Amino acid sequence: MAQQTPISDQAVLNRIWSQTLLEELTRFGVEQICVAPGSRSTPLTLEAAENTKLTLHTHFDERGLGFLALGLAKASHKPVAIVVTSGTAVANLLPAIAEAKLTGEKLVVLTADRPVELVDCGANQAIVQSGIFSSHVTASLELPTPSTQVSLRWLLTSVDDVMYRQQQFGSTVHINCPFPEPLYSDQDKSIYQDYLAQISAWRESQKPYVNKVLPQASFASDIDLNWMARKGVLVVGSVELKQAKLAQQLAKYLGWPLLCDAQSGCTSEWAHFDIWLQDAKAKNDLSEAQVVVQLGSRIVSKRLNQWLCSAVEQGAEYHYVSPQLSRNNQAHLPQIHHQSDLETWLDTHIARSYDLVIDNAGWADSLKGQSQRVANIAKDVCAENVSLSELELALTLQQLPSKAQLFLGNSLFVRLVDMFAQIDGRAVYSNRGASGIDGLVATTAGVVRANQQPSVLYIGDTSLLYDVNSLALFTEQQTPVVIVVTNNDGGAIFDLLPVPKQQKQALYQMPHGYDFSHAAKQFKLGYQLVATRQEYQQQLEQHLLSGSGALLLEVQTPPEQASNQIKQVLNQLHARL
Repeated sequence: MAQQTPISDQAVLNRIWSQTLLEELTRFGVEQICVAPGSRSTPLTLEAAENTKLTLHTHFDERGLGFLALGLAKASHKPVAIVVTSGTAVANLLPAIAEAKLTGEKLVVLTADRPVELVDCGANQAIVQSGIFSSHVTASLELPTPSTQVSLRWLLTSVDDVMYRQQQFGSTVHINCPFPEPLYSDQDKSIYQDYLAQISAWRESQKPYVNKVLPQASFASDIDLNWMARKGVLVVGSVELKQAKLAQQLAKYLGWPLLCDAQSGCTSEWAHFDIWLQDAKAKNDLSEAQVVVQLGSRIVSKRLNQWLCSAVEQGAEYHYVSPQLSRNNQAHLPQIHHQSDLETWLDTHIARSYDLVIDNAGWADSLKGQSQRVANIAKDVCAENVSLSELELALTLQQLPSKAQLFLGNSLFVRLVDMFAQIDGRAVYSNRGASGIDGLVATTAGVVRANQQPSVLYIGDTSLLYDVNSLALFTEQQTPVVIVVTNNDGGAIFDLLPVPKQQKQALYQMPHGYDFSHAAKQFKLGYQLVATRQEYQQQLEQHLLSGSGALLLEVQTPPEQASNQIKQVLNQLHARL
């Protein structure tokens, strides 16, 4: 065994560990890395910049940086690395990590740290970072101080261990990296030639140091398919567009009603179910279902979740299909969980449906009329207003240019979209895991950077105020993006909730009185205040089809207008029935 080289330059040794770590991450599919400024993270930052396999993204706000990485992971379906310095910079990543835990995106969080002797003793910018993300991460790795007394082979096998766990279970892994000073050096890494020699074979290869073959999630080929010939309902949650289109095919072959969440990017003749399920007869008619199959998770509609609970309690068989094994069963119903790749599952069951004799096909076709009634009433209600309302804005989604993808924020507007909009054949993104209002602008920026598709973000005013720093991520963006902010002066979502009337405005809605013209100017974005549907659609379509960069469109509406319009639709629906 070669004799260990004594430490002669800690800064160079820090760089060697960082170089080895980042190179191994690229062999697990990491292509994008998001970096915030900081001195303690210098070894990781400089090595990230030198690695030609990595595309580097930067942002001055760590909370926004985490969501930028989340968006990149959503659209690329690959793990994305994040580098931050020590202290509260680390804590600012928690919101994005919590979201990824619930929705499965793969993040690799690399946090620089003070060495152990500087933690919990009054040293500057030093907090306890070990275990800081708790159960929100799939795996954690606490690295020691870089030292020649610890072999690079140990570093590689340790990194491989957490990365294989991520491959199997998804979500985030956290690698904490304590770097002693000095952090800067002009010396070459060749001073540690003997130390580097122990991994020379790995450096010349393109494979991970440890090669594991993970079991692939699958379902048995001889599964009981009798349920396919019964009266069923197919529910499509947050899935990819190509999966939603396969679900449309399966529902058609089975003759089942198809209930598509807004996040699926598809619709059906049974649209607007959140509204018509509030009619007792329609709800009872749908409750004839003997089987419910749900594809994907994170259903927006409360009425659909309530109906599902009622249907299963009345004896319906409940199937849930997801590539993840994690529980998705908020009412804790008896459930058959199919852990499988959705496309594989759908392709297989579409093929098998050809051979079935289905006597109950079309059993819920009468409910299509309910969907059309809701659509007609919503148009009538919008016609009563000269200015553009949030409800009318939701109805315009089907007129968007065909190549535009959507990002739906977590505000009242996503409820309106789920209730009234028709989105058919369009990629839709969201942060409906923890459903926070933080990081929506940054996540959209990540999605756009990953796939370079023209995009529209629909976001509420409070949400935009929360993430206004992340508008900086669009300053140099060339892909056309329109950020549509619905400004109803506060949290109008609380108009739909039974909060105390006396405190609703001061403690829940929190009206602010701001507009966003100067925010757009601050970050060098285009801006337009639009008041009519015609003006809105003209600005939107022109920018998406021939514009460049980001345009902020602001739609100002009166507080409580949207909630009152929802009540109007419900009242007229009940009257017509």
